[in-house]
Amino acid sequence: MTGAEHGGRPGSLSPRERIDRSRSRAWALETLYRWESEDGDRSPVETLLEVVKTRNLAARRQPRVRLLLATVRDNLAAIDAELTAVTRNWRIDRLSRIDRSVLRIGAAELLFLDDVPPPVAIQESVRLASRYGGNESAGFVNGVLDALHRRNVAREGKDAPGAPGTGES
Repeated sequence: MTGAEHGGRPGSLSPRERIDRSRSRAWALETLYRWESEDGDRSPVETLLEVVKTRNLAARRQPRVRLLLATVRDNLAAIDAELTAVTRNWRIDRLSRIDRSVLRIGAAELLFLDDVPPPVAIQESVRLASRYGGNESAGFVNGVLDALHRRNVAREGKDAPGAPGTGES
């Protein structure tokens, strides 16, 4: 479904769909964290298959989790390059696994998934960082993803956030 993820606008998601997407992001975060912690030969999507064997992940959420993980996997180099371009005095490999994973999920949604409005991608990433990261994670994630969004808008000549034509009106 396309359209706004929050709000009562036509084409927006139902409350249940918004909850499912939010929880899918949390599952994607858990899976990316586990994938990085294992330093294994599996991909994030293969790691999800292991997670599903031992955890109770609702079937209706699995496609979205797979989409997020596949988007990160398929675009990891580009995502990390984009994040590196907007982080000052931080190397992506020096970030905590949680912060790095949250940023990758947010960047994947900002850069590659058109069904999530940028403010929603940023807000949801900040929520993940608040819940699972350190004391300064939420502010850091907000700043990095906002800078990434602004850079992407400027580079592609897109309208500013909230302007007509962005799917947020």
